[in-house]
Amino acid sequence: MSISAIMGISLSGMQAQQTRLAATANNVANAMTPGYDRLETSFTSRAQGGVSATVAPSDGPVADDTSNVDLASEMLSLVETEIGFKANAAAWETGADIWDVLLSIKRD
Repeated sequence: MSISAIMGISLSGMQAQQTRLAATANNVANAMTPGYDRLETSFTSRAQGGVSATVAPSDGPVADDTSNVDLASEMLSLVETEIGFKANAAAWETGADIWDVLLSIKRD
C-alpha cells in the first residue's frame, strides 16, 4: 500500500468524523424541538479502502411533544468523534512526515 493511499484512507476517516460531528451538533441543537427525530450516523467500509459516513433519522419512537435526543448519548458521540478524528489526523501527519523524509532523501 502506498503512502498516498494511506493518507487517502485517513482523510476519508476525518471526513466521516466531520459528518458525524455535524449530525451530533444538529441533534443537540434540536434536543428540545417537539417531534424531532435524532439523526444517526453509519460508517461503511469502502472497497478501495477508507470509510464513508451516511446520516439518517433514527428508527426510534418520537413523541409529538418531545424529541428522542438523549444529551448524554450525544456527548458520548462527541467524545468518540474527537478520538476518531485525532487518530485519523495522526495517521495523516505520519504520512506527511514520511513524504517529507522521502523528498529530503531524493534531494540529497
